[in-house]
Amino acid sequence: MQTASINICERMGRSQELSDSKRGTVIGCHLCNKSIRDISWLLNIPRSTVSVL
Repeated sequence: MQTASINICERMGRSQELSDSKRGTVIGCHLCNKSIRDISWLLNIPRSTVSVL
């Protein structure tokens, strides 16, 4: 059963984690009241990634 969940993640194309500097930039943008949409556009990362951080 556990191997099935691993295969699903591989098929969905889960990418690497953000670098520490990019993660810090996202957090800094949040602190400066940038919208999730703006942060996503500025850093070229998915909105879903920005909203999770």
